[in-house]
Formats: sequence, structure tokens, C-alpha cells
Amino acid sequence: MIIKIHPENPDRRKIDQVITTLRNGGVIIYPTDTVYGFACDLSNAKAFERLCRIKGINPEKANLSLICYDLSNITDYTRPIGNTLFRIMKKALPGPFTFIFEANSNVPKIFRSRKKTIGIRVPDNNIARELVKSLGNPIVSSSIREEEMIEYSTDPELIHEKYEKLVDLVIDGGIGNFEPSTIVDCTDDQPVIIRQGLGLIEELA
Repeated sequence: MIIKIHPENPDRRKIDQVITTLRNGGVIIYPTDTVYGFACDLSNAKAFERLCRIKGINPEKANLSLICYDLSNITDYTRPIGNTLFRIMKKALPGPFTFIFEANSNVPKIFRSRKKTIGIRVPDNNIARELVKSLGNPIVSSSIREEEMIEYSTDPELIHEKYEKLVDLVIDGGIGNFEPSTIVDCTDDQPVIIRQGLGLIEELA
């Protein structure tokens, strides 16, 4: 199934339809401010395992991200964040960044990497944020991006053609971006960029 949702003013009924799918253990494809991604409900371990099968990755080694609604939502799932980093994040989010933190006990063990870390995102996309807000907890996310970006990766109709038998629902939120988020490792005292993407961290200093 493919559902078209306006990226600026998401329709409440359509958002609720997606939420029902997520709560029932579904895996969806949804838009962000960078590339389209797979997603499932954080509270559903079976959905997470299914997402990993679709991606062809080992759940115990998967480095997936939590999509949160805002900064206050982030600290529910991470160790305490220092003032300097918090100020950087306040400028960066919502935006095209993934921040890697030590996870706290609120993150189910199955979703943490062996390093006990978790990626955190607050995309600048109303559809993604409304899904999280309506669900009441983060969604687990992994981009559909591959090593070589090809046309289907940005066009929701082509994404649907490729994945319609693997996922429960594809959200058409318009043409996506080719470039992924910038990943910033925040597990040590000094943040370190481990993947340069769309976000420019130097603009936030």
C-alpha cells in the first residue's frame, strides 16, 4: 500500500492509519529530510527483527537510529548530555544529523548495538515528526540508501514498486534526497564526525 501525505500539513486521518500499522507490528517506508527510510515501532521487537531481515543485516549488529520528536524526547533514551553538546544539538535539530550516544535503560536491549550505543535523529520533516508524536515513542529507522544511489531511492512510487511485497506501507511524501544525514559520534568528550552527509556541523559551532 502507498499513501500520499502532504509534507507540510500531514492529514490527521492518514497519520492515524500509519500509526495503526506501526502498532500492529508493521514495517513502513517513510520520508525524512534526507533519504527515505524503513521504520517500525520501538516497542515491537518482532517488527525490528523483520526490518533487519528486509535490510539483510544481523539484529545483534545493526546500527539503527531512533527518530525522536524533539530534544526533550532524546534525553529519555540517552545518558546525560553535556551543556556544550546540548547547545550544538539545539542549533542542529530538527535537521539532517544523526547523533550517536550511549543508550540508557529505556532503550530495549534488542535495539542497542553491542557497544550499547544508539543513533538519535530529529529530522526536519513534519511527516516523520508527526508519526513519532502520535505514536507516543520513537520509531526505529534505517535508510533505504545503498552504496550507489539510484533513482528508486528518491522516488516514492519507484520505492513502492521495489518494496511493496516486503513492507506494509509506503508513505509518499514527495521526492526524497540523495544525500544521507551527517553522523556525529558523541560518546566521548569531543564530538567526532564519522560520516559527512547533508548536515554541516561547522555551521553550528
